[in-house]
Amino acid sequence: MRITIIDKNSYHTLLTELHEVAGNRIAEDGVTVPLRDIFHYTDVHIIKDEIVGFDFKNNTVSSEDRQYKYDYLVLAFGSEPNYYGIPGMKENCFPLWSYKDAVAVREQIYDCFIRAAQEEDKDRRSALLTFVVGGGGFTGVEMIGELGMWVRKLCTQFHIDRNEVQLYLIEALSKILNILKDKNIDASMRYLTDKLKVNVLLESAITKLEPDRVELKDGRVINTRTLIWTAGIKASSLTASIDLEKNRTSRLVVDEYTKTTLQNVYAIGDVSAFTYEDKVLPPLVESAVQTGKNAGKNILADIRNKDKTRLEPKLHGVMVSIGSNFAVSEIMGKIFPIWLSIVMKYMVNIHYLFGIGGFELVFKYLSHELLHKRHRLNFLEYHYTFRTLAFWLVPLRLFLGYTWFMEGYNKINEGWLAKPMLAGLPVDAASSASVTETGEKVFSIISPHTPGWYAWIANNLVIPNALLFQVMIVLAEIALGLAFFSGTFTFLAALAALALNVNFLLSTGLYETSWWLIPAEIAMLAGAGRAFGLDAHLMPFLMKGWRYLVRRSS
Repeated sequence: MRITIIDKNSYHTLLTELHEVAGNRIAEDGVTVPLRDIFHYTDVHIIKDEIVGFDFKNNTVSSEDRQYKYDYLVLAFGSEPNYYGIPGMKENCFPLWSYKDAVAVREQIYDCFIRAAQEEDKDRRSALLTFVVGGGGFTGVEMIGELGMWVRKLCTQFHIDRNEVQLYLIEALSKILNILKDKNIDASMRYLTDKLKVNVLLESAITKLEPDRVELKDGRVINTRTLIWTAGIKASSLTASIDLEKNRTSRLVVDEYTKTTLQNVYAIGDVSAFTYEDKVLPPLVESAVQTGKNAGKNILADIRNKDKTRLEPKLHGVMVSIGSNFAVSEIMGKIFPIWLSIVMKYMVNIHYLFGIGGFELVFKYLSHELLHKRHRLNFLEYHYTFRTLAFWLVPLRLFLGYTWFMEGYNKINEGWLAKPMLAGLPVDAASSASVTETGEKVFSIISPHTPGWYAWIANNLVIPNALLFQVMIVLAEIALGLAFFSGTFTFLAALAALALNVNFLLSTGLYETSWWLIPAEIAMLAGAGRAFGLDAHLMPFLMKGWRYLVRRSS
């Protein structure tokens, strides 16, 4: 079986996160995933090309200079902005529907501030500092939310009074986020207007857009150089060249198996018009994932001469973030609080990314969202995201490794591998070491301050098997020393070392000369093994192997 994916881009775009790039919260590579990373070590062949023609009679699709044969075809070319025939909209607006769109929006906003900072004419300066988002749906609200956060930093950077900047969210309907419950709509409106100082214009359809002005249905005019268009989408214009049944919005009609009117042609995602319970499935990520999985299963079932599976979509809910510190959500019909809505948005993205790329993509996503945010950091975020060179941790790592290794080495010389040396509560409670009646030195693992539950474990499990636990402790200390010294699995070694220190703390406490180990081991969690350590080579190698196992097993 040969599976081929043909796309004009070499990457997959996380469309629901485009506003974060447009609003400069994260870097642009935070919303793209190279297709090779998704399909590496699989049987999927990637071709970078743009399909422009379809010959269903001969089972062929074509680009400008190539033809591709198929046995089964899945149409998944998505949607594009809908300008509704508004004069000047397509020519003068900044759409937000692709990676390139997001970068263009970000650069436009930044350029406007650069030009405004040196503009002396009051009217031209005002137009440069007026930003309009057309459309009060999910994308529009999220975009204006990011912009509301970013302009604070831009105003500081360019020494511009925040009151000079005008932000507009224009919606033709009577409310924003109109599929949400009123409680969430009201909360979103309050945050936009009170916290972010956004002018929300409802029942205000845009009738015309020129390079420097927006005209509204009620006659009002807004002078601006930037209108970001998020007010609607339609099926890709490619559907016009496809002779298959479509609905009134040009989406391809499919049956309960996500199959078009042709037996070997399926349509999924935004281009697919799947009707369930008399409603067309909305163009959401969850819809795309479920239709895609169903199409894949049914093609495989057809090849194997098995029964196909009807799609019964289950949409769990929606989440909308307005900047990084506010979100609303409705999941399974329930309204979640702000903090939980923020968490749920992260979790949904993590679940999706894990499904297409495993832990590697999850780590990349969390790195962008939590460690590499570009603006509006609170006190805690500013400090935990501050980056420094791992090189400066090398001396500490080497000394930590030496300390742990010598702890294990000294215990070997003391006979820890030869005879039991662990005992209960010592006669001299001030010391963790004592001498038996026969003159042999033993080490107590219980003190007057040891918690009762830990003392019970020590008396009933550890001391009866003292030699076994002694060997384990010695080997662990030597292994930790070697791991730190060589920079191998440094993160895991630091966690293990912290666990041992906690264990020693619970038993007899740490010596005054040993307390420094805990903060030193915490410092090792910051990738200390990647500078002059084997982790610099070992981690990429293991990630490559992990990717292979995940792809081959799925």
